[in-house]
Amino acid sequence: MSGNKAIMEAAAHQKHTYEYGPGGQFVSYYKTGTGPPLLILHGWGSRASVMLPLANALSDIRTCYIPDLPGFGDSPPPTTPWNVDNYVDLASSFSSSIAGEPIDVLAHSFGGRIVLKWCCLQEAKELLNKVVVTGGAGMKPRRSLSYYRRRISATVLKAPFLLLPEKLRNRALERLRRSRLWKSLGSSDYSRLEGTMRETFVRTVSEHLESCLPEIHQEIFLLWGKGDDATPWYQAERMEKGLRNGTLVGIDQAGHYAFLDQPVRFTRIVRAYLDPA
Repeated sequence: MSGNKAIMEAAAHQKHTYEYGPGGQFVSYYKTGTGPPLLILHGWGSRASVMLPLANALSDIRTCYIPDLPGFGDSPPPTTPWNVDNYVDLASSFSSSIAGEPIDVLAHSFGGRIVLKWCCLQEAKELLNKVVVTGGAGMKPRRSLSYYRRRISATVLKAPFLLLPEKLRNRALERLRRSRLWKSLGSSDYSRLEGTMRETFVRTVSEHLESCLPEIHQEIFLLWGKGDDATPWYQAERMEKGLRNGTLVGIDQAGHYAFLDQPVRFTRIVRAYLDPA
C-alpha cells in the first residue's frame, strides 16, 4: 500500500471525536464497515490513517473503529504523562462507549502492548472476543553493549544535577534533556518527543509484560512479519510461549508493518481467523 493511496483513503473518511475522562481528553477516530465491532490500535509514532487500508479491507465483515491514540495523529497529548494502564483504560472506555458490546481487537506494536495488558483485567473476559496482535511490543529486548554504554553515560551526566535543590535541579535537567548530547544517548523515538509524551514514552516502553502473559485467558492470535526488526521473531516466540492460549503465524517477506508489506496475505489470514466459516 503506497503512502499516497493511504492518504487518499484517509481523506475519503470522516473523522469522529470521543471525549475521554473528566479532564476532557479528546480522541479522534475513524469508523468504517458493517458487522460486529473491531477495534484497531496503531503503534507508537503511528496514527489511525496507517491502519485505515487494513480496516477498509475488513469492512465487509466488521465495523472498524480506528482511534488516534492520545499524543498521535489528530489526538492531542495527555496533559500529564501516561503509562500503559492509562492507555488500557482509554481503550476500554472508548470500546464500551462507542461500540456498546463485546468487541474483537487487532493491535499493532504499541497497540499490542496495550491490548495484552488489557487482557489481564477481569473485565476483559466479558468485553474482548478475538484478539489479533501483530508486531506486538511488550517483551524485554536483547540489549547490545552500546545500549549499556549509553545508559551509563546518561547516568554520569545526570549525577551532578541531582545534588541541586529541587527547583534548580528540575530546571537544569530540563536543559540537559534538550541538549544535543543527551538526545544522542536516547532512542530516535525519544529524541523526537516533547512535553508529556517524552515521559509517557519512558513509562510505557520500560514496562515489560512477560509476567502478565500467564494471566491472559483469551485466545491470542499472533501474526508476525518474519523480517520484523523492531519486535523481532524471537520476541513473538517468547510471547507465544508465555501465553496460555497463543498461536503464532509468520509471514515471509514482511517486516514490522506486515499488513503493509504483504497486505493481501495479511488480510486473508485475519479474515479467516475472525470469520472462520
